[in-house]
Amino acid sequence: MPEGHTLHRLAGLHDSRFGGHLVRVSSPQGRFAGGAARVDGARFERAEAHGKHLFHFYGPDVVHVHLGLYGGFTEFPLPPQEPRGQVRMRIIGPGCGTDLRGPTACELITLDEVAALRDRLGPDPLRADAEPERAWARISRSRSSIAALLLDQAVLAGAGNVYRAEVLFRHGIPPYTPGRELGERVWKSIWTDLVELMADGVRVGRIDTVRPEHEPAAMGREPRQDRHGGEVYVYRRAGAPCLVCGTPIATAGLSGRNLYWCPVCQSTPVESSR
Repeated sequence: MPEGHTLHRLAGLHDSRFGGHLVRVSSPQGRFAGGAARVDGARFERAEAHGKHLFHFYGPDVVHVHLGLYGGFTEFPLPPQEPRGQVRMRIIGPGCGTDLRGPTACELITLDEVAALRDRLGPDPLRADAEPERAWARISRSRSSIAALLLDQAVLAGAGNVYRAEVLFRHGIPPYTPGRELGERVWKSIWTDLVELMADGVRVGRIDTVRPEHEPAAMGREPRQDRHGGEVYVYRRAGAPCLVCGTPIATAGLSGRNLYWCPVCQSTPVESSR
């Protein structure tokens, strides 16, 4: 499932290509026909993302998209070709277009419904209006593991399995540490790191989490070969040697996702500083 940086990249792309313009909107597949007809020919005001949710604003009407596991946008130049595959939504602007396929959600909602949806989400490290204190208020009271809490979109919006595993490694935090044992100082360092890592993900379009001294050139190793791209410490590296200590990376299931961590680098209980 795409993580938050992907949705913010899409929001920026759609803003730059369609923002302020009258656009044509259709649903070749037919499953979004009513919503598409409502905004067809309207002015695309702006695009925003919050966590893993994308919003296209057309005055009082908003198209809400959640890509889920299989959704994705395909950009294309004009003139457009006939839609291929199951295109849920097609947008055509002044110089280009985009096709949306396979999303979990593509629906027309109101501004009030946008506000209600955002109220259910935790703070997004990529938004200027984020309030990390809201996430800390829930984490500091929770018996759940910090690894589970970081994936709970009601606690923290946008971070997924990759950022969860990597930020815990970067701070040496045992993944099963209960949230209420974390300590506010440690939480603030996690948040600051996520802000920087995810902003970098928006800029470059992939997730890179290793520090300069652990990059392939610095260590004399081959670059990571993985369809997800990016240089990481533990994500999808089960059984491979830790880049820092050489211990095989461990994995286990947690909250329906695979968790990855280093048993040595993340073995020391975190300092609880309240």
